[in-house]
Amino acid sequence: MRKLACHCGAVEAEININNLEKVMRCNCSICKRKGAIMSIVKNEDFKITKGIDKLKLYQFHSKVAKHYFCSECGIYTHHNPRINPAMTGFNIGCLDDEDSFELKNINIADGRNHPLDKK
Repeated sequence: MRKLACHCGAVEAEININNLEKVMRCNCSICKRKGAIMSIVKNEDFKITKGIDKLKLYQFHSKVAKHYFCSECGIYTHHNPRINPAMTGFNIGCLDDEDSFELKNINIADGRNHPLDKK
């Protein structure tokens, strides 16, 4: 288990993950603005342990994806992507034991050309 926390500590979560196998950034309209480096786990491997009442939900466009932020410090903690709502993406910068500036092989997810937007 790894601990995730926002900047002010109002929101905390436990993530059932040992190693960060998939590390990514996304170029969609929200992700390019927040600039976070993320990883992803199944929903059952992500559990809010503190501050669920401090989380704010933000949705846009199709309103399928759910983006969560701490209402106190504004930090993006996690999201459920619309391509697979059964997964939880999380902000690697919120893991105290991980230095996201030392990560190599960061994949780019092409959210700007999201497959669900293609006709």
